[in-house]
Amino acid sequence: MAEAFLQHRLQRQGVEARVHSAGLLRAGVPASEHGVAVLRGLGLDLGAHRSTTMTKQLLQGADLVLGMAREHVRAAVVEEPQVWPRAFTLKELVRRGAEVGPRTEGQPFEEWLEKCHAGRLTGDLLGTSGADDVADPIGLPRAVYERTAAELYDLVDRLADLAFPRRQETADGP
Repeated sequence: MAEAFLQHRLQRQGVEARVHSAGLLRAGVPASEHGVAVLRGLGLDLGAHRSTTMTKQLLQGADLVLGMAREHVRAAVVEEPQVWPRAFTLKELVRRGAEVGPRTEGQPFEEWLEKCHAGRLTGDLLGTSGADDVADPIGLPRAVYERTAAELYDLVDRLADLAFPRRQETADGP
């Protein structure tokens, strides 16, 4: 769901980005029936989605790695330690991004991420955290998927506003 929301939001904003979803489980699994239905109701199509397993190669090519939970970020950092400065849970990056402020016009994305990363400790990845983890709705009723979708939509929206703020328009136009 987060992949679809982020891809949609960045496209709407005119941000060129490749957004990929990869997880810890086996590849080739279709999106859950509830997930497909909930996103269809929001105008997004997950029908063709198939799971991808996270690999070292995917991680090495990523400018940003977002996990839904600490366990995902922890697995990414174990698989490819160099990804640590650019690997966050979605909630963590939104929280840290709000603390450092939105990316300023002309500021490289990597510089903004460095500011968000400042002060982090790998030990922060241990355990689980309500402050950092988005609960996985897999196997739960549709209402849980709807709540998760609403949470992810809000988080992705906030992240896009922080990391890819829209350019300020002047009185003469954009």
